[in-house]
Amino acid sequence: MAMLPPRRRRAGRNLAMYDPTREFEDIYTRMGQLMNLALGDMPAGVDVPWAPLTDLGETDDAYVVRAELPGVNKDQVNVEIQDRELVISGEIPEPESDEGRRHRSTRRTGRFEYRASLPGDINPEQVSARLSDGVLTVTVPKSEGAKPRRIEVSG
Repeated sequence: MAMLPPRRRRAGRNLAMYDPTREFEDIYTRMGQLMNLALGDMPAGVDVPWAPLTDLGETDDAYVVRAELPGVNKDQVNVEIQDRELVISGEIPEPESDEGRRHRSTRRTGRFEYRASLPGDINPEQVSARLSDGVLTVTVPKSEGAKPRRIEVSG
């Protein structure tokens, strides 16, 4: 049986300082660069929306989407549902600074958009959305036909 060689640690790399989200950001940046090489640069002035970090889960009764939108007010968010597609969109304005020049900012601003096709039949009339502590929670109830039913076994 062939064995893989042991992995070598890179010099100066400390696992305590390892940040997996940083690696995803690097991958996202590199993918953007590859897309620009393949398709050409986007025309000047085109505002491409970013997607918030989001969890999509399911209970017996509903699909639950939680999107991280820190610093966003409820009037800056739009939640729409059409057929089985959920769309969360909005815009975070560039902050106005009274403290002089800004040297660096890593906060997300501009248009954002998240789209999800829900896997089953839903009840669009009962969808609810709540924004609390920077997390938008959208609950999309399942239709009666999509809910699991317990079947009693006779014997």
